[in-house]
Amino acid sequence: MRGREDEWTGLMRSAMAGDDAAYQRLLRAITPVLRAAARRGLARAGQPPDQAEDIVQDILLAVHLKRHTWDSEAPFAPWLFAIARNKLIDALRRRGRRIFVNIDDFAETLPGEAPQETASASEVATQLNTLPQRQRDVLQSIAVDSASIKDTAAKFSMSEGAVRVALHRGLAALTAKLRDR
Repeated sequence: MRGREDEWTGLMRSAMAGDDAAYQRLLRAITPVLRAAARRGLARAGQPPDQAEDIVQDILLAVHLKRHTWDSEAPFAPWLFAIARNKLIDALRRRGRRIFVNIDDFAETLPGEAPQETASASEVATQLNTLPQRQRDVLQSIAVDSASIKDTAAKFSMSEGAVRVALHRGLAALTAKLRDR
């Protein structure tokens, strides 16, 4: 490991002095190491390794753009791995906390969606007629006629708060009646 780090430092020093071939050798040498590190970092975070190539490209781009900030008297590897760590963290933050599960693994065990029961319009109308007149009028105005709470309050000479209470109570009673049928 130490020999590799010394080699990378020497290649980077040569690259900084203008040796393009040394820069190419450096990039070819660090890429597989960065790829493995990115995959390990993603795995530790519980993420699939499919984003490793994007992270490696971000790291290599950052190395290229920030190479002037590297201190040629210092070893290259710590500087490189600091960039790599930060790029991995950035990628994980962008992804958020997601857990990926292949749905095909569970296709046979997942229950299908239960069909929703719906009440017919005549059932709803029948149950609506059993509500107190005020609740029925408010529900009719807001749910059927699409009037606003403000308009409904003006229409029935009620406060907006009273309309909201009547609407809530009416919906709760209607839901309970339809559920019990």
